[in-house]
Amino acid sequence: MSTSREDNLQSTLLSLNARAWGIAFGLVLGGGLFLATLFLVVKGGPTPGQHLQLLGAFFPGYRVTFLGSLVGFVYAFVIGYGVGRTIGTVYNKLV
Repeated sequence: MSTSREDNLQSTLLSLNARAWGIAFGLVLGGGLFLATLFLVVKGGPTPGQHLQLLGAFFPGYRVTFLGSLVGFVYAFVIGYGVGRTIGTVYNKLV
């Protein structure tokens, strides 16, 4: 009976909170895109963020502007949440 209890305790301690991982990944990806876009907006120039503008092909409505940084944050957060949630779920299945 002791080993069953220890296995249950070990399983509980090793499991991850998939929702927390999703939120964390979402905030990191969304915040990174938000800050990168704002940096390029502040930096300015004739064509700011030529490479970052290519994300508009995958994220409809995204532009290298302040409003575009908010749109990009939402898209990147959703993708990050999905990736983090998947990592947490797969890890829990393997443990």
